[in-house]
Amino acid sequence: MQLKCYCMNIESLLQQAVSKVLDELYSISVEPSQVVLQSTKKEFAGDYTLVVFPYVKQARRSPEVLADEIGVRLKKTVSEVDAYNVVKGFLNISISDDYWVGFATDIAGDAHFGMRETVSNSKPVVVEYSSPNTNKPLHLGHIRNNLLGWSVSELLKANGHNVKRVNLVNDRGIHICKSMLAWLRYGNGETPESTGIKGDHLVGKYYVEFDKHYKEQVADLVANGMDEDEAKKEAPLMKEAQAMLKRWEDGDKDVRDLWERMNSWVYAGFDETYRSLGVGFDKIYYESNTYLLGKELVQKGLDMGVLYRRDDGSVWCDLTADGLDEKLLLRRDGTSVYMTQDLGTALLRHNDFGAGQLVYVVGNEQDYHFKVLKLILAKLGFDWADKVYHLSYGMVELPNGKMKSREGTVVDADDLIADMEQTAEETSREHGRNDELSDEERKHLYHILALGALKYFILKVDPSKNMLFNPAESIDFNGNTGPFIQYTYARIRSIVRKSGLSEFNFDHVSLKIDDKEREIVKLLHSMPSVIDQAAQNFSPAMVANYAYDVAKAFNSFYQDTPILREQYANVRVFRLMLCDTVATALRNAMSILGIEMPERM
Repeated sequence: MQLKCYCMNIESLLQQAVSKVLDELYSISVEPSQVVLQSTKKEFAGDYTLVVFPYVKQARRSPEVLADEIGVRLKKTVSEVDAYNVVKGFLNISISDDYWVGFATDIAGDAHFGMRETVSNSKPVVVEYSSPNTNKPLHLGHIRNNLLGWSVSELLKANGHNVKRVNLVNDRGIHICKSMLAWLRYGNGETPESTGIKGDHLVGKYYVEFDKHYKEQVADLVANGMDEDEAKKEAPLMKEAQAMLKRWEDGDKDVRDLWERMNSWVYAGFDETYRSLGVGFDKIYYESNTYLLGKELVQKGLDMGVLYRRDDGSVWCDLTADGLDEKLLLRRDGTSVYMTQDLGTALLRHNDFGAGQLVYVVGNEQDYHFKVLKLILAKLGFDWADKVYHLSYGMVELPNGKMKSREGTVVDADDLIADMEQTAEETSREHGRNDELSDEERKHLYHILALGALKYFILKVDPSKNMLFNPAESIDFNGNTGPFIQYTYARIRSIVRKSGLSEFNFDHVSLKIDDKEREIVKLLHSMPSVIDQAAQNFSPAMVANYAYDVAKAFNSFYQDTPILREQYANVRVFRLMLCDTVATALRNAMSILGIEMPERM
């Protein structure tokens, strides 16, 4: 499964050759890795461009003369260089057809093209994502988190990293108590079984119910003359929820029993949604199991003098000398906060896996939180604190604005997937496709088209950016969408099936390729470096947009170039081989995004 060496050689070969030429002709010493090559702009002839301006002064040549002298020497000494041209200080280098055809031949049939083998003895990269609260179902924001976490994990694996996927379930805290308290007051004992409501949806219903009654109480207190901020603290429901949290931490049996019962409903609902999304985990952590370790670390920090206790009993870390503020770690009643359990979870996870890096896929509203987490871990003496990396991503918004869980205005993940499947079916039927498929095959197709549309639309956006999700736009069969790429793949598979060939044997020595073929081969050639750069940047968007570029180039080639009808057998077989390799590249790239590719559409 290791990348073949042929496909990685041309850039390094040119870098070494340019380095040698600069040394031999001008006594300029440049490490090959420091020689910068760019893809030649489409308006000029060539494959790679060398900017010679950095060497003009030492070479004592004009840019045009220097570029021409380097070009002459490269063409004479490097067999892969077919031609060159000079545009001012830019040397455009054309690579021979023989190299490109040889490269295409070399990667043909490699089912794992573009992917590197996992280094089995390397320290794992632990990627945390999802991290739901057990007071509500997963929504559109969670979908971006889950898809990004899964895809980043696949991207790191494709680049040779040993990856462990983990989930931290926020199963305790004041928000959980709000749902529990509302169910006790207003639920009349209803269950998922008695109502037919999915468990996470039922619990989420009571989170909304709490907020409704809580706001009524606050409004009443304000109407009676109380300041609004004070009213929010003094509202009876909020005080009861806080008391319930204290009882939970004290181990009260009734509270714990109710907590376990309602959480079990939620877990069953989460599992169903995860299966539908096609995501999973190697290990699941629970805040209820990690916050106590966090409390131990807080005590350690107090003993070390890193933390301090205020007169009211609360525990803080003073980070003002580090340019931050003071951070609460334990409330005055001894209950923990998010930072408490994150300290414990980080230590537990590092010890469980011997992690080389801890990646947290969490929205950008928590940027400050993770700065503090790293800093406190370092102050507690953990030398791996700098291995904590926050993969910060932007929020997902809808055409009509932001979502609010407590007000019940979220886009539910389950509803969204069902709606996407319905849209996929309607769009497919409008295009008159898949008539030859069985009912079961069509149902599966609609599902993978829906998920392909959803995943691609979300993952093609750089993680750092906020995004606007438009379901109708995402499932279009034209343009930069998942279904467009899926349809391209299915088209290619149909072409190869019709050819009847399973092996592609041709005489590549005499073969010349046209501009469309060259563009495709060059895109294939860039795939390993795209995956490498994407992994370094934790950006599946780079892979998504690469897949679109490949699909777009193939469709242009398909429209202008005969394949099955090509009269020369040697050319026909090469083009079929190229089709088959493009299909492999698309399948592998889209697999990094968690997207299944249909054999027929």
